[in-house]
Amino acid sequence: MIITTILFYLFSAILLGSATAVITARNPVYASLFLVLAFFNAAALFILLGAEFLGLILILVYVGAVMVLFLFVVMMLDINLTRLKEGFLSYLPLGLAIAILGVLELAVVFWTSPLGHIPAPGPIPANADNTRALGVLLYTHYLYSFEIAAVILLVAIIAAIALTLRRRQGTKTQSIDAQMAVRAKDRISLVNLRGPEQ
Repeated sequence: MIITTILFYLFSAILLGSATAVITARNPVYASLFLVLAFFNAAALFILLGAEFLGLILILVYVGAVMVLFLFVVMMLDINLTRLKEGFLSYLPLGLAIAILGVLELAVVFWTSPLGHIPAPGPIPANADNTRALGVLLYTHYLYSFEIAAVILLVAIIAAIALTLRRRQGTKTQSIDAQMAVRAKDRISLVNLRGPEQ
């Protein structure tokens, strides 16, 4: 029990430190790498709390796919940091007001909700399978929500493809009709290599 508590506080401290570094890092590549570290520590906390499915999904989906995509996009973009910092002070009052409002809302929710009165969970049975329980809950009680989310993601993918797949000047495209209408005599010319005198 002591080892579990020590690991929980260790992973939590690293998670808080890396999350702070995400928003304070000046280089976007470093911020993305700190976000990867935050995801790993959040996954370790999930696994430590017995939700191994959520921890593995966090590593496979977010670290393995989403963050790699973020890193490639950030590294491919030529971000001018000096131009981004030019108008920082003009946004500072609005940003501070939103941050203070968010902290006040969280404080109100914390003090009015019965967070301290929630009883401790009972012991986990030996044959408990949280992956099966999550699947049963997701595909029975929340089936319509799950299907709506899938349709929204499908529409977003189609919209992203339609937005990026527009005709631009100077790009080479393939015309199937022109390829099928080609005749051999238009494309092939026979050349006599021996010369006219032979």
